Amino acid sequence: MSGYKRMRRQHQKQLIALENRLKAEMDELRLRLQKEIETHSNNTYIELERLAKRHAAQTDKEMKTTASEERRIQQQIVAQQKRELTAFLESQKKEYRQCKDKLKDMSEDPCTPKEEKQERLSRHKETVQRSQADEEAHVLAQQRLVYDRSCRALKRRSLIRRHEFEQEQIREELNKKRTQKEMEHALLIRHDESTQDLEQRQLQMLQKLRAELMRLQHQTERENQEEYNNRRARELHRKHSLEKRQQPRDLKTIEMQIKKQFQDTCKVQNKQYKALKNHQLEVSSKGDHKILLRSLKDEQTRKLAVLAEQYEHSINEMMASQAMRLESEQESEVLALEQQLKQEMELLDAYQRKTQAQIESQHEREQQKLQQKVSIRRAHLEQKIEEELAALQKERTERIKQLFERQDRELHTFDTESRSLGFGSLGSLDFPKEDNR
Repeated sequence: MSGYKRMRRQHQKQLIALENRLKAEMDELRLRLQKEIETHSNNTYIELERLAKRHAAQTDKEMKTTASEERRIQQQIVAQQKRELTAFLESQKKEYRQCKDKLKDMSEDPCTPKEEKQERLSRHKETVQRSQADEEAHVLAQQRLVYDRSCRALKRRSLIRRHEFEQEQIREELNKKRTQKEMEHALLIRHDESTQDLEQRQLQMLQKLRAELMRLQHQTERENQEEYNNRRARELHRKHSLEKRQQPRDLKTIEMQIKKQFQDTCKVQNKQYKALKNHQLEVSSKGDHKILLRSLKDEQTRKLAVLAEQYEHSINEMMASQAMRLESEQESEVLALEQQLKQEMELLDAYQRKTQAQIESQHEREQQKLQQKVSIRRAHLEQKIEEELAALQKERTERIKQLFERQDRELHTFDTESRSLGFGSLGSLDFPKEDNR
């Protein structure tokens, strides 16, 4: 029994050691998964910071590029207007020379006085010069208007380009956030699957060890019971063997008692014979003594023979009855022991079947509990993923809406200012494109 208790304590230690090892393994897995999540979060923060810096650099570069392009187009417009003004002035000079030549031809009339000719020519020159000056002023005003309207249109186009650039950047940022969030969700799902696999494997290991220890325990119990049965059988066999060895001695003692009783009976018979002989001799004649003595002697011999025969019969009957009684008692003891040991073995088998059923029921409950735990955890994870995606989509919608609203206000304000300045619609103007852009 001490060995059985020691085995049970060893089994308990093995189960505790396995549970501690599995707990340490689970803690290690959770720590590693937590580090992966933290690493992913840090990488996401770094990626978004890097994206924000890149957007800031791109915005600065785009602003410089836009300003440079505006200056280039303004310079092209100024140069084009200079060429147009130069051509216009050349045209005016040519027209002025033609008019001057025409006036000279007209002044060749001999009938017209010279003073009148000079006055007419002077008035016509003043008229032509005034007309050309007005036309030049009108051209300059038109060029200034075109330049101002072109600059305003350039600013509007730059504003629209900046809006488009902001839209691209915010879409890139939001897409980056969604991608990072989807990666995080995939990581969480993979972590949940890893945890589930480890939990299932650990439960199988624990149940396998528990079943193996239960099998060893049952095997030991059956071996102990069989050893106990064999020992009881051997003890009963030794007892029976001892009784059989002891039986001749007991029979000898009983035989001596019967023999003593026979001897005592013989003594009584002899006393009675002597008493009877003396009495018969006293009451009979002396001549009949010889016949009487012989008769009494024969009667005594016959009775002693009968006693001897009874003695032998008693001895034989006692021998037979004692042997049969001992054999019957031993058979009864053997049957009783076999029945008792059989019942004890059946009780042990029933106990072991009950214990095995309890273990199997416990394993089934543990499996169901694990499945329920896994299902609830997965449902919570999926709910968390849905909520985070919904929050991310809401943030995306709100930020894009706010951006579009702000850009619409800026463009509307700019167009309102343009109309108040008298420029009207500026969306149909075309500008020369930069060759290296």
